[in-house]
Amino acid sequence: VIKDRAIPHVDDGLKPVQRRILHALFELDDGKFHKVANVVGHTMKYHPHGDASIYSALIVLANKDLFIDKQGNFGNIFTGDMASAARYIECRMSLLATEVLFDPNITEYVDSYDSRNKEPTILPAKAPVLLAQGAEGIAVGMSTRILPHNLIELLEGQIAYMKDEVFELLPDFPTGGMADVSEYADGRGKVVIRARMDLSDAKRILITEIPYGTTTELLIASIEDAARKQKVKISTIHDYTAEKVEIEIKLPRGVYGEEVVDALYAFTDCEVSLSCNPVVIDGDKPRLMSVSEILQHNVDRLVDILKSELQFEQHQLKKKLHAKT
Repeated sequence: VIKDRAIPHVDDGLKPVQRRILHALFELDDGKFHKVANVVGHTMKYHPHGDASIYSALIVLANKDLFIDKQGNFGNIFTGDMASAARYIECRMSLLATEVLFDPNITEYVDSYDSRNKEPTILPAKAPVLLAQGAEGIAVGMSTRILPHNLIELLEGQIAYMKDEVFELLPDFPTGGMADVSEYADGRGKVVIRARMDLSDAKRILITEIPYGTTTELLIASIEDAARKQKVKISTIHDYTAEKVEIEIKLPRGVYGEEVVDALYAFTDCEVSLSCNPVVIDGDKPRLMSVSEILQHNVDRLVDILKSELQFEQHQLKKKLHAKT
């Protein structure tokens, strides 16, 4: 469960189930959308476990919005709503994934569990997948938590490393909010994240962005709980979240926004602290690495991948030349 389930590999940033899902999508890929139930079924040729675990891993992967294009209701990362059943939703490989994740010519394949098919050991990923997506996993005696980062900032960091310039990597969250990264410690410390609030109206507070890892449902539950314990004074709370987060807190008579904000940060999930623990599989062993070490490793590997591609091309051209002479 350490190597083959919970901890992502540093080379391509994927756990085995994610790698198998992407490999299945690559095999099915014809530019059209595929029913998720079909993709799950195809993945079961490589992943000898239940379809439910593959389906939920696919939903999580698709909601990162990097390597899978989705069609239909894939749930909502803000509200925590569930996705529709696998037979109602569709997905396909994104153009980014076909560009940066696959090259069958230089990929090492092994037999799948029943030795009827071949599956890749590690994908030749040209992008820093692990840091862009983030990862969470609990194995035996160890766990991992890597926060997501901005893909463009990661690529700029890679360029800086190649030029031997100093670079700093900080997390970036799809749910927005404000972050205090003073104790991030290159990915080994912690980050404190706060919800973003609109106080333009003195008699109400509007929450427009929530901390990473919570949902509007959990956030509202924590505020109601604090109100019951008399820690926060509120009158009513409404959730109008759809495309964007919008939680409206109405205040009782004689209470104003400025007075309530500090209590919300202190006693509710409007402020959360995330501790990071970047454990990855390096080679065939788990290892604790810092975020900049992971990025440097990705750059060194990228150089190797590009070399392999050129060597393969050279080999093909030599064969052609030999045939013609």
